[in-house]
Amino acid sequence: MSVYVVTYDLHKQGQNYACLTKKLKSYPVHWHAQGSVWFIETTQTAVQVRDGLTPCLDANDKLIVARLSGEAAWTGYGEDVSTWLKGRLNAQFAH
Repeated sequence: MSVYVVTYDLHKQGQNYACLTKKLKSYPVHWHAQGSVWFIETTQTAVQVRDGLTPCLDANDKLIVARLSGEAAWTGYGEDVSTWLKGRLNAQFAH
């Protein structure tokens, strides 16, 4: 299993947030971190995740899917978030 950060910017036109939200929530392990930032855990590759989300996008929208590994740092989140991230990443952690 890999953990990915998924971030997107939906520009004016269709702005199909409901479609993206439904697809992201369909991953058994997911966390909506903030605004347009999600973390998911899956056996899929980044390309497979991207391709699965692409039907929700308009031609002018932006999407990034990046696998997380290694060092991570964050601030402003509760202990539940820190525990969630630490439990899924293989690395040194700072928060």
